[in-house]
Parts: sequence; structure tokens; C-alpha cells
Amino acid sequence: MTRVDFYILKEGSRNDRFRLSCRLVERIYKSAPTSEQPPRVLIYCPASQQARHLDRLLWSFREDSFLPHGLVGETDPALTPILISTDGQPEAEDQVLINLSPSPEVPPFFSRFERLCEPLDHDAEIRQAGRKRYLYYRDCGYPLEHHHVN
Repeated sequence: MTRVDFYILKEGSRNDRFRLSCRLVERIYKSAPTSEQPPRVLIYCPASQQARHLDRLLWSFREDSFLPHGLVGETDPALTPILISTDGQPEAEDQVLINLSPSPEVPPFFSRFERLCEPLDHDAEIRQAGRKRYLYYRDCGYPLEHHHVN
């Protein structure tokens, strides 16, 4: 069963859910022991303009960090452990999903993943959509965790 983690920015944080996602990706990618392959991450960002924004952020959010990533359709998925997708493709990805959809509906493909990350910022619509997704996951019995971050 998919583990669902909500990452909620604390009041006063100057970050948004895109920068928070960069931090999450970095932490997830670097969490693997050196003897193992890092987890594969699919970032679901259905708006292509926002997907491109995230792609640029991942290149520049921290000077001393390199996260091998790319947009699905513009990079070789076999060689790229961090993929940004507007539609949940490729279907072979099943380790970590980061949901950047602003929709209150859950991604229809989320249950194939071992872990789902739901980053939420201070935007009222994003928070409300996150609450609706939370209720869905809770009512379906998914294991839920909350993380309040700066």
C-alpha cells in the first residue's frame, strides 16, 4: 500500500511548493546508502509551464547540488532517475511520486507507487485541494504522515 507523506510549509516560510519539492527530491535522492541506487522519483506536474519552471529550479535551487532530472519526452527515462511528468508517464515508474497537481482529485495512477509526497504551501487553493486529497487517502485507509517544514 502506498505510504502518503504531506509536507506542509510553516507559516512565515518564504518558500513555495516548487522549492519545497526541490528540497524533497534532494533529500530522497541522497537518502540511499552509497552501495545502492538512489530511489527513482516521478514528479507529477500537469501544467507544462509549471513543469518547465520546476525543471529550471532543479538546475539552480542550490549551487552545490546536482540532481539528474529531466522532462518526460525530452530525456531518456532509463538514464534519468528524477523525471518531471505532465501525465504520469512513464508507467514503469513506481518508487516515489511527488504530486504538484493543484487539483483536489488524487492522481489516478498514485497507487502504483511505494511512496507519495504531497507538498503544500500557503496558497489557500492549494491547501484546500490538499485537504480534500488527505480525506480521500484517509478514508481509503492509506498510511498518512505529516511533516511541517520551514
